[in-house]
Amino acid sequence: MSVNIGAIFDMDGVICHTNPYHSEAFRIFFSRRGFVPTDAEFAEHMFGKSNSYILTHFLKRTIKGDELKELENEKEGLFREIYRDKVTPVPGLIDFFYDLKSSGFKLAVATSAPFANLDMILKALSIEPLFDSMLASEDVVYHKPDPEVYLKSAANLGAEPRDCVVFEDSFSGITAALAAGAKVVGVLTSHRPEELPACSRYVSDYLSLNGKDMRDLLS
Repeated sequence: MSVNIGAIFDMDGVICHTNPYHSEAFRIFFSRRGFVPTDAEFAEHMFGKSNSYILTHFLKRTIKGDELKELENEKEGLFREIYRDKVTPVPGLIDFFYDLKSSGFKLAVATSAPFANLDMILKALSIEPLFDSMLASEDVVYHKPDPEVYLKSAANLGAEPRDCVVFEDSFSGITAALAAGAKVVGVLTSHRPEELPACSRYVSDYLSLNGKDMRDLLS
């Protein structure tokens, strides 16, 4: 019996290097409220984190329910406005997707971002049909570093987590993928290797990767 193998991709910092644009959107959002977070604060408390965590941390009170939805819609609307005409994949990514497919991998995307962001980016890159599973923040109860989104993604692919390679760029995302039991490739768009949990491999882009490499990683 053949075993399904999966390649699961986070989105921000992994499919596209969006973090500078999220930072810009958050700067506008917080400046409207008299806050000026530092670059160091963004690096520690924004990249790879859910909006509920980010807003609660910076506004220094619990943000949830309808207020969370309202503030999240404002900030993510700013991001989409800024990034809509700038959507660019990490170098080598599109060819790598097709090579993974031809090597027998099922593909998934698993992001902490809202579905509206995911939808905009996948459609802009014309890659939506490549994915067998697409999960966004609305699809989970517990956000990264909880492994829920990766366990659900593997299940959607009909694969065991141990038969999946996850591509992640953040500490919380890598922690979630490892907790799920997957192999992890750390994507160094926002952090250095020493700032992240230990991964099976680290890459800055996808130009040197292929499906055979990833099959070897799982074997």
